[in-house]
Amino acid sequence: MSGLEAALRVDRGVFGLDATLTVPPGHVVALMGRNGAGKSTAVAAVAGLVPLDAGRVLVDDVVLEDTEARVSVPPEHRPVGVVQQQAALFPHLSVLDNVAFGLRTGGARRGAARDVADRLLTAAGLAGLRDRRPSGLSGGQAARVALVRTLAREPRLVLLDEPLAAVDAELRPELREAIRAQLTAFSGSALLVTHDVRDAEALADDVVVLDAGRVVQRGPLAALRAAPAAPIVASLLA
Repeated sequence: MSGLEAALRVDRGVFGLDATLTVPPGHVVALMGRNGAGKSTAVAAVAGLVPLDAGRVLVDDVVLEDTEARVSVPPEHRPVGVVQQQAALFPHLSVLDNVAFGLRTGGARRGAARDVADRLLTAAGLAGLRDRRPSGLSGGQAARVALVRTLAREPRLVLLDEPLAAVDAELRPELREAIRAQLTAFSGSALLVTHDVRDAEALADDVVVLDAGRVVQRGPLAALRAAPAAPIVASLLA
């Protein structure tokens, strides 16, 4: 199976993550759970930011980490893009040059990188922001630009760690639609960390519920709501 296949075990003293995650190509899976369930640890482990104590990570059948085989591809060499709560755009660069930056680090010339960035911003409906600095963007605009910047490098897997958390509640419905459009055009896999079931409803094909570092239930949102395997599932998806 291509896409993301991960068996993750991370031991952190009193807390331990022991979970398997699969995300087929062209799919979005929402990773949900209360605070401290292990969601961000799982994302960091897949990205290579937290080493595994045991397990392995494959993306499109390429081994990125395997503790038994002693394989560990550095984060910067993994075909994985990460979008975090804070957009982390470079404040001294325009929106256009923020998007072009990743392309330039991949070897593209400045002019070619800016041309591609301009095309991607236009396709995302953000052409009007191309000359703005991050300080002139709303939280929702910054989140969308951050996703364009991440997708510009054509990763095979995108990890979205609470990308709407810093956005005002009244602006989230429109932002969800915009992000869904961007992800629909993405051929790779996407793992979305969220506390908000409305994010899962709008963006995800399936949901994985974590609790205390373990997978409690996984499947389509409607199926989990109809037959929750534990009270935590019912509570999160209400």
